[in-house]
Amino acid sequence: MTSTHPDIDYANKAVLAPMVRIGTLPTRLLALDYGADLVWTEELVDKRIIGSVRQYNPATGTIDYRKGKAKALTFSTCDAEKGKVILQLGTADADLALEAALTVKQDVAGIDLNCGCPKKFSVQGGMGAALLTNPDNLKKILINLVDHSGVPVSCKIRLLDTQEETINLVKMIVTTGVKALTVHCRTRNQRSSEKAVWERLAEIVDVVKSISDIPVIVNGDVYQYSDIEKAKEITRADSVMIARGAQLNPSAFRKDGLLPFDQYIKAYLTKCIDVDNLFQNTKYCVLCMNTEDSTHTRSNLYASAQRSKNLPQLYDIFGLTEYYEKTLAEQKARLEAYNKANEKIESTKREREEEEEEKATSAEKKHKT
Repeated sequence: MTSTHPDIDYANKAVLAPMVRIGTLPTRLLALDYGADLVWTEELVDKRIIGSVRQYNPATGTIDYRKGKAKALTFSTCDAEKGKVILQLGTADADLALEAALTVKQDVAGIDLNCGCPKKFSVQGGMGAALLTNPDNLKKILINLVDHSGVPVSCKIRLLDTQEETINLVKMIVTTGVKALTVHCRTRNQRSSEKAVWERLAEIVDVVKSISDIPVIVNGDVYQYSDIEKAKEITRADSVMIARGAQLNPSAFRKDGLLPFDQYIKAYLTKCIDVDNLFQNTKYCVLCMNTEDSTHTRSNLYASAQRSKNLPQLYDIFGLTEYYEKTLAEQKARLEAYNKANEKIESTKREREEEEEEKATSAEKKHKT
């Protein structure tokens, strides 16, 4: 299939990593505001995406994908991240992967296959890091996406236990036609508390460049903008991906350095209000964000946020009640205006149909006489 999307330039970029529950729309928008070039969504599993219905939300201006009778939100995006949002896909099946990609293709800049998540849920289902040791299936999924989705496809892996195994896997991945490769410089069994092995990536980058000129993105222990040059120098990677640094402080992408907690937390919550983010997700992200020292979880502010039961309570803690109420009223007014305009359009349409029906009936009567 010929791509219906413009190619993405993955080179010389600082990008937001895919992080479960963290990489929802408000975090992505804030990362972009602070200087991120591209943003990955949280991992979305193929079956969760398939069957979702695309809807325009007139209150917030977002495009929402919802599913089932409960209309549970699957994915949300907006114009501010158009051309910059990469959906990370969790899958173990080439056909389901393609169906999921086609469901959201008009609203994402690219699809990234998750081949690095070591969590039990992913691995047990043959997804994530399980694909590292199932190269035949990995290749099948990537080729199906590349050949038939019409969307730029990339892939995110972890290091395998040996360099030889990793290089063999990378050689295969590059031949599938992916547009970029991200390497998390830890093995499947390593955790974030262990130092990322940047030193192994330089040889891998050389191997990639010997086959194709696609960009390689380094992930692991890049916490803020000031870490970027060092990471690129050691790994020879084209671009960097920031994960935990952006989770703790989304201003990690700022060239001018990190902002204090009271600034970025209010900026984050403002985004949540603007797009009507779910309370559970908003609260979770707030509790994940760090203050300036390691004692923040024992602070009164943290305890108050933890006890909050709904959005008004949470916004009140951070002094955003007035902004929340004002925005809520504006969203309600936009929704009413949208519904009213639609009602007028539908009414006009019905009137025209009735007129056409009357004309047809009249013409038929004349013909009979």
